[in-house]
Parts: sequence; C-alpha cells; structure tokens
Amino acid sequence: AMYALIGTCRLNDIDPRAYLDYVLTHIAGHKINRIDELLPWRVADKLHTPGSPPDPST
Repeated sequence: AMYALIGTCRLNDIDPRAYLDYVLTHIAGHKINRIDELLPWRVADKLHTPGSPPDPST
C-alpha cells in the first residue's frame, strides 16, 4: 500500500512526505463520504509551492 501511495504521488509530481503531512493534518475533520477529496491527484494543487509549479506536460 505504501509503495502504491508513493508511486501515485510521484506520478502526480507530489512529494510523498508533503502529501502524507497534508492528509494526516486534514483527515480527522474530513467527512467520510468526501474522502476522495484527499486523494493525491485531488490535492496536488494545494501541495505545490509558488516556486515549483506543477509540470504542465503531465
């Protein structure tokens, strides 16, 4: 499961550590029927810093 998570983060140009930090800080107050909002490709735009925009070729 962790390998798949890290691979999915890399495919979405996300730092796996930053993703896990984001999810672990937001999941407690997140509604269970909206858990799909915490998937890597759904939060990618929230994890990119202004100095490192997402790769437009992906």
